[in-house]
This record gives sequence, structure tokens and C-alpha cells, in this order.
Amino acid sequence: MFLSTFEKQLDSKRRIVVPQEFRATVSGPFDGVFCFPSIEADCLEAGGKALFDRYLGVIEEMPFGDPLRSALETSVLGGMAKLSFDTAGRITLPDALCEMFGLSDWVAVVGLGERFQIWSREAFQAHRAAQRELAREGLSALREQQRQARIGGGA
Repeated sequence: MFLSTFEKQLDSKRRIVVPQEFRATVSGPFDGVFCFPSIEADCLEAGGKALFDRYLGVIEEMPFGDPLRSALETSVLGGMAKLSFDTAGRITLPDALCEMFGLSDWVAVVGLGERFQIWSREAFQAHRAAQRELAREGLSALREQQRQARIGGGA
């Protein structure tokens, strides 16, 4: 699993050191990651073959010609880059992907279980604050639902 958040600096060639813990997670026949523009946020999404296979499975469940299938094929498969690790554990991010999300200096590499995201540091700070607030509100609402279920179930 990809866990934790790391701040890393892109070098002049747009290379970033992928955390060792993340490299160990994707070890296999292909020594690297699949990377594409995230559908849910303004960042890059990356992961190993398992992530690629999961997206491909979702896409293949839809009938050919379905507008959602076409959108996912274009967004995920059409935007995907297969990035190999160099001997130092770095990947080189394509220019187009860096420009799309303003990745030029410091970035946040954020583990999300079976995938990770690469954000500009500033954009991630704002996203993290919004996500914390959403998590607080959601957890509070969930606890209230559970409390109401206990009260209603005991009567």
C-alpha cells in the first residue's frame, strides 16, 4: 500500500525520487509506475500494474461506444505514461503532465492505498485542508446516523 505524504523536489529534468516504500509496493515485471492526470483532482495519479488493471477492468465492463467508457479511455488510457525507475529510484515526469498541473519545483507525493498522487506543494496544502474539513463533517454525520440507528433499533 502507498501510505504517507512526502515532499520532494523536481530536478531540472523533471525527475522525482519515488519514495522507497512506494517503489517496493510496485515491484514486479515492470520496474516503474503508470501515471496519468487524475480524474478526481488537479494532480497526477500513479500506481503499479494493479492500478492500471483496475482501471482497465472498469473500462472493459462498459459497452463499446458508451460515452463514459470513451471518456475514461481518453482520460486514463490516452493520458497515461509508463514511467520506469532509473538506478536512483527516480521517474521523469513528461513535460505535458507537469505543465497541466504546475509541477515545477516542490511537489507532494501522497499515498492513497493502491495509488498515489503527485501535487504541486501549494495546491496540495489547500486540498488537504478541504479534505480534512470534509472528513470531519462526514464522520460527524456518520456518527449521528449510527446514534440514531441505535436509538431507533432499541425502541
